[in-house]
Amino acid sequence: MAGICEGRVVVVTGAARGLGRAHALAFAAEGARVVVNDLGVALDGTHGDPNTSTGPAQQVVDEIRALGGEAVAHGGDIATTEGAASLVTTALDAFGRLDTLVNNAGFLRDRMLVNLDEDDWDAVMRVHLKGHFLPLKHASAHWRAEAKAGRAPQARVVNTSSGAGLLGSVGQGNYSAAKAGILGLTFVAAAEMGRYGVQVNAIAPAARTRMTERTFAEAMAAPEDGAFDAMAPENVSPLVVWLGADDSAGVTGRVFEAEAGRVSLMEGWRVGPSADKAGRWRPGEVGEAVRKLVGEAGPAGAVYGAG
Repeated sequence: MAGICEGRVVVVTGAARGLGRAHALAFAAEGARVVVNDLGVALDGTHGDPNTSTGPAQQVVDEIRALGGEAVAHGGDIATTEGAASLVTTALDAFGRLDTLVNNAGFLRDRMLVNLDEDDWDAVMRVHLKGHFLPLKHASAHWRAEAKAGRAPQARVVNTSSGAGLLGSVGQGNYSAAKAGILGLTFVAAAEMGRYGVQVNAIAPAARTRMTERTFAEAMAAPEDGAFDAMAPENVSPLVVWLGADDSAGVTGRVFEAEAGRVSLMEGWRVGPSADKAGRWRPGEVGEAVRKLVGEAGPAGAVYGAG
């Protein structure tokens, strides 16, 4: 029986470990041919030996091939124009097409705001937000050209946000801001690219990865043998695979939380209680109105790590 991604070509960034690796293997298991991207950096984004940067990605490629699948490695920096463009070119050169892009690459530079250096801010914004934008830009340009040439794609993009992007996370101001930015980018891309046959969604996963195991060590601990591993990255991948498949037709511009066996559709910012004076407020007057609105609304979501 063919998998739901049979014949599709899928690119996964940051795919050498954790969520990305789980996604790449899951897509391959469903019949996809996979481009495994990873720069091979440390948890904080610092580079290892540039001559072995494709090593971790190649290991995943070897795993996929050993299981009978098809995959190639890409070791370029997807937060650069050259690297993002070559990512798309690699898929086209190796497999002749591109159907799905999963933006997953990232790292952490955690600090409290007063200790957060500008370099730490820029580095996290670069890999998470710019590292989503550039592959999305180059893949979208390819799909638009295909549509204009009369070869309408059934293209899919899955972006990776976080609960930190939805609610914020103490000690992760840079990461939270970048992940919130990914949500805005997702909505814009879904609106702009829908006419060309491109669907764009985002996930906010909770799983045990290099980025989470230190922050949430106790909650992320692996269970005893035989027990359901609620924090396994593989629990998130079925949703990502479905969103990246033809079967997800009609689902776009959405954000999903995925944790253990639970999938939630996030509803985002919506208009809540409001007051309209039909004229300009005085400061004290609008303050009274705001306090009333806050009392009428539900409680604000708790920021991760807040006391």
